[in-house]
Amino acid sequence: MHWKIMKNKKAKGIGLLSGGLDSMLAVKVLQQQDLDLLGVFFSTPFFGPTKGVDYEHLLGIPVRIIDIGDKHLEMLKRPVYGYGSQMNPCIDCHALMLREAGRMMESEGAGFLFTGEVLGQRSMSQRRDSLRSVEKLSGYPGRVLRPLSARLLAPTRMEIEGSVDRSKLLDIQGRSRKRQIALAEQFGITDYPQPGGGCVLTKHGFGKKLRALFDLYAQAGVREAQAIGCGRLLRLPGSHLYVIGRNHADNEELEKLAGSREYLLRVVDYPGPRGLLFFSAEVEQELSLAAMVLASYSDAPKGREIEIAWSRAGRFGTFKQPVVDRSNFQQYLI
Repeated sequence: MHWKIMKNKKAKGIGLLSGGLDSMLAVKVLQQQDLDLLGVFFSTPFFGPTKGVDYEHLLGIPVRIIDIGDKHLEMLKRPVYGYGSQMNPCIDCHALMLREAGRMMESEGAGFLFTGEVLGQRSMSQRRDSLRSVEKLSGYPGRVLRPLSARLLAPTRMEIEGSVDRSKLLDIQGRSRKRQIALAEQFGITDYPQPGGGCVLTKHGFGKKLRALFDLYAQAGVREAQAIGCGRLLRLPGSHLYVIGRNHADNEELEKLAGSREYLLRVVDYPGPRGLLFFSAEVEQELSLAAMVLASYSDAPKGREIEIAWSRAGRFGTFKQPVVDRSNFQQYLI
């Protein structure tokens, strides 16, 4: 009797979602079987779900969003398997997400994890040996299903036990997107991002910023990691990092992220960016230079002396600075 109850109970899987087409298709492929599915987005300063998208409606499964920013940042500083071409520790990152999803799997009484990974699509993280390494590092070997490439990989525990029908899984491999695009049409998926976006850790420019942050401040946390993505990053002569917003959204974010250790600077009489000076000691010369740099990125006329206001930990002050050409500070840009 107990066996019959277990036999008739739906197998439950927890899927790692990226917002990309492959993870959407992984859900759709598994929905062709009688399974109970739950999707999870992991959020960090570097990636997360697209704002404003109703993924539950889009995919037809419940979806949770979980912030792992602190854990991810600690992993990022010392990845076991190292980085890719930039500051992207893809194997360690995937293993961390699977480990966190595995804890959910255990607490939810689920039987397996699944992802949208495709064998051979990514040179670092989706080789056959890399997929095995990810599973081993995650602590859940044999319980990670890749529905899009499953028939090219060793059977998972769920396939062997029969809770997932291997014959209904796929054998996609390589970098070509033709089969995925055809499947998207078959499943009625019309709105999905093109490959190549996503995680900023794969971007050369951001990798340089992150290295500078870790070099200067080994204990940098999520707030600092978020801030360096909010505009131009400069390293001033006193080895202080200085972020200058590029647009209104950057300026608003820098104001939110300003803590008690940083100077927040703004142009008083003209439209201009916000500046956030990190890890700053009470050094008048450095703060004066930061004000001058900020003035150069404002809309004030060249040669005009303008007022720059600063605030830090409840203290306030102003500088009068001439507006010079921003090319004078090109050497500080990261």
